[in-house]
Amino acid sequence: MYEKFFGLREKPFNVTSDPSFFYLSRRHREAFSYLVYGISERKGILEITGEVGTGKTTLCRTLLNHLDKKTKTAFILNPNFSEVQLLQAVVEDFGIVTKQRSRIGFIQALNKFLLEESSAGRNVVLIIDEAQNLKTNQLEQVRLFSNLETEKEKLLQIILVGQPELHHKLKLPELRQLTQRISVRYHILPLDRDELEDYINHRLRIAGSNGSLKIQPESYDRVFQFSKGVPRLINILYDRALLACFVKESKDITADIIEKCIEELE
Repeated sequence: MYEKFFGLREKPFNVTSDPSFFYLSRRHREAFSYLVYGISERKGILEITGEVGTGKTTLCRTLLNHLDKKTKTAFILNPNFSEVQLLQAVVEDFGIVTKQRSRIGFIQALNKFLLEESSAGRNVVLIIDEAQNLKTNQLEQVRLFSNLETEKEKLLQIILVGQPELHHKLKLPELRQLTQRISVRYHILPLDRDELEDYINHRLRIAGSNGSLKIQPESYDRVFQFSKGVPRLINILYDRALLACFVKESKDITADIIEKCIEELE
């Protein structure tokens, strides 16, 4: 409701995982490089962790947009399935059609698909988001996925993305075979204080800001104190601040407005 007032094409601080707003902080740039390396070098299983709201899903969507046409992908957002259902979801997301809708049928179809893609010089990537919710037997199923290989290379690159609980779960003794297969690991930290202002201006610029909106410099410290550098919390706070300014018919985000918005959110 405030876009026109501020001269914006769209809301700059939505909490959806929109790759067009992706901000390459130092940590996100490193994580992105690790993922590209792991995929291109066919390292098998990769693990990306981070606290809630640090931009893991947006990172994955940005990666999907970055990969070339020679890389086939499947993206599982909610892995809350049984072993067979997870296998079915993976097969279907790759666009594989199979008549035999059973565990064996899905595995055979997946293996055939991977061999065909490899023969054609293509790579295949499976991303599982919210992987901390996977049960032990489902993670063992993931390990079996990683066994699909030729003598030369892994046929399937698997990216496990989740909250820090994922890393703790992978330390369980019964998952040591899976853990030993993880060749790339990275933990995404929140933004540093010196990245906060650049992050906010980046999102405003992408949303089409014409510069009429002013943010008082003294407000940034309070924003960082509240958000601890977590992008989602920054977005929630600034969306509320824009609404507050719109109601007041002001184009100036002051420290007082930020403080009032924090009080409402808390």
